[in-house]
Amino acid sequence: MSGTHWFKNAIVYHILIDRFAGYKDPKDWEKPDFLGGNIQGIIEKLPYLIDLGIDVIWISPFYKTSAYHGYHITDFFQVDPHFGTIEDLKSLIQKCHNSNLRIIADFVPNHLSKKHPFFIDAQTFKESKYNNWFYFTNWPHEYLSFLSVDEIPKINLNNPEARQHIIEAAKFWLSQGFDGFRVDHIIGPSHEFWNEFKQQIKSEFSHALLIGEAWMMGIKFYELKTINVKGKYIKWLISDASDSLFKEYVGELDGVLDFKFQHLIRKYIINSELTEKIFNKKLHQHFSCFPDNYYLPNFLDNHDMDRFLFLSKNNSKKLKEAATIQFKLNQPSIIYYGTETGLTQNKSVWQSTSHGDLQARQPMNWEQQNKDLLAFYKKIIKEKKNRK
Repeated sequence: MSGTHWFKNAIVYHILIDRFAGYKDPKDWEKPDFLGGNIQGIIEKLPYLIDLGIDVIWISPFYKTSAYHGYHITDFFQVDPHFGTIEDLKSLIQKCHNSNLRIIADFVPNHLSKKHPFFIDAQTFKESKYNNWFYFTNWPHEYLSFLSVDEIPKINLNNPEARQHIIEAAKFWLSQGFDGFRVDHIIGPSHEFWNEFKQQIKSEFSHALLIGEAWMMGIKFYELKTINVKGKYIKWLISDASDSLFKEYVGELDGVLDFKFQHLIRKYIINSELTEKIFNKKLHQHFSCFPDNYYLPNFLDNHDMDRFLFLSKNNSKKLKEAATIQFKLNQPSIIYYGTETGLTQNKSVWQSTSHGDLQARQPMNWEQQNKDLLAFYKKIIKEKKNRK
């Protein structure tokens, strides 16, 4: 926890840049294209976030990209023009710090866009110096990727140059003032990489927070070849293996997103599969698996899954019950943008064969907010801060 004590019991606000603020017309949100949300839009909404009472802003990937959500990176060292400039980013960071807010960003070390110049070079020339930066199984068109998404080839982080390129990118953005990262898909890179990553980052930026996303839900058997976790076949077979997966990163990262809590709270509040007694027992067992200095930031929903309110059939009472439990835990609490204002969706992310996740990424409902829900969130945020 050295240097990251500021994250203990923090209230985090999770923003998908393209869908939060700054866009002119939100009507085309169901297309997987840039809507127009940008960094300047976040700056303009800082008074709203300060009034809400949060401590930390977490923004989605802002790096040069071939996709609106930012996870398909074409340059790890540049800000995508759709989102703004590096000056905009520096301004956002400075304004956050001036308002006693911390700011973290999504960092994506496992893969990049197939439109990245390095991958294009490796695919075009068999003797390319970047050939070994990737896992070609049958050059040039067959290669390992993020699970089975061909658009984002997997980076060979065992290659010293590729590894250092990614680590230097992380250092560069921390040097611009970021307070840390939410690190994407940590089950992809090896533990050897994570030990080296932590060592280099922490030696220069001791305050930098490193929170990982360790999630194996929905992974197909044939995709396990892209995963680097211990006993991955057993973990894949045993669906309730979150705790053993989370524990792999103790000592390597400052913590991991608490998918276990998210799973249990849905079973308890939405599906009524657990009694209060059993829910509390399972929660206690879960937390007892980890050292006190290992963060398990909790959340009800995120950009990859159905919103809690939607699954509750838009019953805000159930959302309030879940959030009340969430905010009483002795861990950081994450609010996915719009949860506090009643943002929902039209259908499940799983109902569409492609781009179903757009349902959980609708534009922020600035014009039609649930004022009662917003007041409730301000109340539980204030109560949590008073308990710190």
